[in-house]
Amino acid sequence: MEQLQKLIDTHDRIVFFGGAGVSCESGIPDYRSRDGIYNRGYTLPPETLLSHTYFMRHTDGFYRFYRDVMLHPDAKPNAAHLKLAELEKAGKLVSVVTQNIDGLHQKAGSCRVHELHGSVHRNACMSCGNFYDLDFILQGEGIPKCTCGGTVKPDVVLYEESLDDDTVMQAIEDIRSADMLIIGGTSLNVYPAAGLLTYFRGDALVVINLQPTNMDKNATLVIDRPIGEVFSKIRV
Repeated sequence: MEQLQKLIDTHDRIVFFGGAGVSCESGIPDYRSRDGIYNRGYTLPPETLLSHTYFMRHTDGFYRFYRDVMLHPDAKPNAAHLKLAELEKAGKLVSVVTQNIDGLHQKAGSCRVHELHGSVHRNACMSCGNFYDLDFILQGEGIPKCTCGGTVKPDVVLYEESLDDDTVMQAIEDIRSADMLIIGGTSLNVYPAAGLLTYFRGDALVVINLQPTNMDKNATLVIDRPIGEVFSKIRV
């Protein structure tokens, strides 16, 4: 913690790159751990249930899985989310680059958040583009329909879909200009998101994750503790 605090104190363009582990302490399960979403025992693998093809061909089945597993409206920001927002407000943190779709960084007060995989809070009609919030999806049953009759689709990146170009470019710009990069709560096994880390040119790389990652060997500091626990001890 002393090393981490010193690095934060001596850097002023910090970027945070996070994954599902950031939200675990808010009660949202991750994907690949023993108790994660990918080990829930569904007949079809999540890669199929959350694919573009499955959404288009079996929209009702997609929404059964999506409402059952992917939506956590009562989740609250944990110490990591709150400290990141505090660091941004203090002018130390440039932005958050997240693979999460839960919106907890914004709920904690972060303003510059690059959501690589979209957000459950944004939904749009595939026919007319009309916008719908998360409550609309939660309160309905079956396939959510727009007033025009079109199917409403979540603004989340499904398997077989590409990341949003503008979001990716903004994330790359921030990572490239950062003097410190903190990676937290991610296995770094999901591409192309993890590939954005190759643009980092700063002098301080910190990895905070319970399991080893492929970036540990390049890191200035590696901490294998729960990320909320670590961030709760940071002084701003």
